[in-house]
Amino acid sequence: MALQFPFSAIVGQEEMKLALLIAAVDPSIGGVLVFGDRGTGKSTAIRALAALMPKMQVVAGCPYNCDPDVPQAMLCESCRAQAKLAVRSVPVPVVDLPLGATEDRVIGALDLEKALTRGEKGFEPGLLARAHRGFLYIDEVNLLEDHLVDALLDVAASGENVVEREGLSVRHPARFVLVGSGNPEEGELRPQLLDRFGLSVEVSTPGDLATRVRIVQQRDLFERDREAFVKQWSRKDGQVRRQLEAARKRLDQVELPVEVIELAAKLCMSLGTDGLRGELTLIRAARALASLEGESLVTAVQLRRVAPPVLRHRLRRDPLDESGSGVRVERAIAEVLGA
Repeated sequence: MALQFPFSAIVGQEEMKLALLIAAVDPSIGGVLVFGDRGTGKSTAIRALAALMPKMQVVAGCPYNCDPDVPQAMLCESCRAQAKLAVRSVPVPVVDLPLGATEDRVIGALDLEKALTRGEKGFEPGLLARAHRGFLYIDEVNLLEDHLVDALLDVAASGENVVEREGLSVRHPARFVLVGSGNPEEGELRPQLLDRFGLSVEVSTPGDLATRVRIVQQRDLFERDREAFVKQWSRKDGQVRRQLEAARKRLDQVELPVEVIELAAKLCMSLGTDGLRGELTLIRAARALASLEGESLVTAVQLRRVAPPVLRHRLRRDPLDESGSGVRVERAIAEVLGA
């Protein structure tokens, strides 16, 4: 396995790194959308985070990475049929969904080899099966074809992939952290898919000389001797790994006062967001941040920090307001939570 650039060695892009950590603590938040310039470390950060994740327990031989610790009803059909489940540890998967992928490659299809050689109907799992319990990464997500967007929306809503074709009827779990990146100048994202992302961050090319020089130095050192560079940053990456693992374990113990929920609702009402997904994502992200920071109680402090990435992509366009969505969110935060 190729060595990944260390997460803790990434210079700048603090909002993107924090959003990825929050999504890793609580995958139910709905993933991260990263929009901005090319060459700003988007894919590097995503792969570096996945390398930080502790190995996960899966049912041995299961093509869907089934979790042996969940109720039997949440397992795939093959795992439910086994009297005793063999278990093994595997790295958290990061699966790339290329723009040119066919629908069969994404959701799965008839196993032609088995059909032709043995005359049996079998299912060949797709990318969604491989991504279960991991990360599904889509670069240039705003250019994704509509039929693939529709398939993703169905799976994101239900947490399982259902395939009905060629006499096959297959249902398997497919829960993953959806991470998309792209350049907004090349096209907009469909509103239905945009709403499925829990967090949205904007990255840009650094404007100060010192930061640019530091980034180039870090990347050059990594390319010249990857093993030595990874070893140099192993202690700091280990600290982030332990912090992430502890946050995932104590997430359910973090208290959420009703006053914080009221503040989240006021923020969303002030901005006129549609539905209640904004409030739900706000409190989940604030709880994940509190857990990440070792806090036992969610406060307005966490709410203030997560509100911009949670809400900036959920705003309706206001033709009378020329300010960007980020400015409107900051204005609402000041009104509801105080300057």
